[in-house]
Amino acid sequence: MDDSELMRLALDDARKCVPTPTAFCVGCVLVAQHADKRAVLATGYSRELPGNTHAEANALAKARQLSPDTLSALWPGESVPTIDEILRTADVYTTMEPCSVRTSGLAPCADALIAAGVRRCIIGVGEPDDFVVCEGADKLKKAGIEVVWLKGLETECLQVARRGHESAKP
Repeated sequence: MDDSELMRLALDDARKCVPTPTAFCVGCVLVAQHADKRAVLATGYSRELPGNTHAEANALAKARQLSPDTLSALWPGESVPTIDEILRTADVYTTMEPCSVRTSGLAPCADALIAAGVRRCIIGVGEPDDFVVCEGADKLKKAGIEVVWLKGLETECLQVARRGHESAKP
């Protein structure tokens, strides 16, 4: 799968979000590489897991819950590294720039991706200043994570992200 196809998978997850006027609907796909093979490791979307959670944090949490047998099934017949080693090879496809600050007080997604040591972050659209000023992409770059701004799906990513915001506007 190419970058656009993987971003479309992330958009499919973003559409699963329950819209709210006070948050974005974001989707994320974690793709790991091992021995020249790529596999979707986990997906996530905003508010999927309890606790006002974000897409990237949910995908990481779900990846960390994968059993050794599940990881082995992704790369049959090969020696499979630990989940932490796998995450260091991961590409993150996220429909919106990972947050750098959370008004809820929870840890920002950019920090979670940095802590996981992911390799690349492919972003559909920058986070608009609707709620906070986001510096997630800059944070990732400063931590040595390659940031790729995917061209061509920005409008769709933003439209999906802002579902539920129409009623909040005067």
